[in-house]
Amino acid sequence: MLSVVASRYARAVVDVVTAPDSAVDPAAVLEQLRGVEALIAGSADLRNALLSPAVSPSRKRAVMAKLTAELNIARPVRNFLYVIIDHRRVVNFSSIVEAFEALLDERLGYVRADVASAQPLPDGQRQRLEAEISRVAGRKAKLKFTVDPALVAGVVARIGSTVYDGSVRGQLDKLRVMLAKA
Repeated sequence: MLSVVASRYARAVVDVVTAPDSAVDPAAVLEQLRGVEALIAGSADLRNALLSPAVSPSRKRAVMAKLTAELNIARPVRNFLYVIIDHRRVVNFSSIVEAFEALLDERLGYVRADVASAQPLPDGQRQRLEAEISRVAGRKAKLKFTVDPALVAGVVARIGSTVYDGSVRGQLDKLRVMLAKA
C-alpha cells in the first residue's frame, strides 16, 4: 500500500513529466529515478548523509548535484530530488518512486498485474500471458512475474483485487472444500 506522502509527491512528478509541454520522456524519468534510488541504496554513507539532520540541505543538494551530473539526470528529476531533500522526504524516496511508476502506468493507460508461477516462465509463455491479460483487462498490461513453488504448477494472476487462479494448488483447495461439504 502506498502512503499518502509518496502518492502526493509522485503525482506532482507525474503531472510535470506528462504535461503537454514537457521536454522529458516519462519512461526515461522512471529509469533515472530508479538509478538514483539504486545509488542511494547502494551507498550507506550517502544514505546516512541524506538522512542526517546534521548535514544541511544545501550540502545534500550539492552532493546530489555532483552525482546526478555524472548520471546525466534530467533537470526536472534533479529539481525533484532537491524538493525531496529540502522537505526531508529522502526516507520516503523508494515509496515515491514506486508510486510514480504506478501513477504513470495509470496515466498512460496500462493495467498492472502480478503473476505468480511455480517455475520461471519462458518468454513465449510470458508474452501469451501478457496478451491474454491485456485482452481480459481491456487495456495494455504490465506484468510483474514472481515464482512461488507452493503453487505446484500453473499460474495465479492478480489484477487489482481480482485473482485468476489457474494453479494446481488452487484446484486442490477447491477439491478439498467440495469434499468437506460432501
